[in-house]
Amino acid sequence: MAVVLSLRWPGATPEQYEAVRDAVRWEEQVPEGLSLHVAWFDEGALHVTDVWDAQADFERFFAERLTPAVQEAGMPGEPEARFSPLHRRFVVPGVSGGA
Repeated sequence: MAVVLSLRWPGATPEQYEAVRDAVRWEEQVPEGLSLHVAWFDEGALHVTDVWDAQADFERFFAERLTPAVQEAGMPGEPEARFSPLHRRFVVPGVSGGA
C-alpha cells in the first residue's frame, strides 16, 4: 500500500540537507519505491513530505543509503516521522524535475 511520509527534523540545516542530498544522490539514483519528495525549512527544522510505494521501501532506503550520509553530515538527533496511507495522488501534467 502506498504511503505518505511526513517528517520533521528539528535542528537540521539546509547545508546538512544539501550535503546528504549530494552524498546519497537520490535524484540521480532514485530509491526503489519513491515517487515524490519535497523538502522545506521553517521554525528551525527540516520538513519532508514523500510518497512511497510502501513504508518498507523507505525503511530500506533509510537504513542502507540515508543513515550513513546523515551521520557524516552531523545531523542532530532523530527525525519525527509519521506514515499515513495514501488516499489519492495527482500529478499536474507537464510537471517534472527539481526546483
